[in-house]
Amino acid sequence: MKQSDGGYAPSYNVQISTDAQQRVIVAAGVSQSASDYPELVPAEQRIEQQWGRAPEQMGVDRGFTSRANILAMEQCGVDLMGSLDDGQAQSAGQLKRRGVDAAFGYDPASDTYRCPAGQTLKYESQEKHPGVTAYHYRGSAADHACPLKPQCCPQNASKGQSIVRSVEDPVVEAFREKMKTEAAQQIYRQRGAVAEFPNAWIKEKLRLRQFRLRGLVMILREVLWACLNYNVQQWICLRWRPRLELAKAAVS
Repeated sequence: MKQSDGGYAPSYNVQISTDAQQRVIVAAGVSQSASDYPELVPAEQRIEQQWGRAPEQMGVDRGFTSRANILAMEQCGVDLMGSLDDGQAQSAGQLKRRGVDAAFGYDPASDTYRCPAGQTLKYESQEKHPGVTAYHYRGSAADHACPLKPQCCPQNASKGQSIVRSVEDPVVEAFREKMKTEAAQQIYRQRGAVAEFPNAWIKEKLRLRQFRLRGLVMILREVLWACLNYNVQQWICLRWRPRLELAKAAVS
């Protein structure tokens, strides 16, 4: 697995799921996946297997938020809270950085695009991906003389201009609209304190920054022992905090 210093070394991807109300760890898993995207569905399945039902809501960071995961959580009945990149905004930003400020205009009636220089791009093909369909449009090869070509598509030397129109699944669109609301953002802002604290606690208090064992089974055992240690500490706090509050009230 690639490391933060740019090198590669044997590593494990540890996933910890934490209850937002009681702040205790409710499930944990280990894999050797270099990406977090494929780890969300197994995390949800572990919670469902451990507790007999799917979680009502899951808050995840950008590393877990993909269109495929949005669709998967919708099928599981889980209200997903996350951050999904806006591909159209990124494409517009790239064009602007190249000096092409005007947007490509889309005409639904003719299903064509018109570039800032007035060239027409016609429908060519489409690709289906989880949660989105990409429609490809291309201009005529005779349009190479376009004055904006060096800024718009500098690497396209042999073909006409091209652009992709992405149409997202209604479930993904609904997710985007939900995450624009203040209510969803307020819930999402709680994710860091809930999800990151157990990881930081295990690393700092137990000094578990490097595993002592090898193999997924043995590593999982080591992780589960660390999670149990954390939960015991949390239980002590939850058990004694009401008594401390009563004692303070009696003294005052």
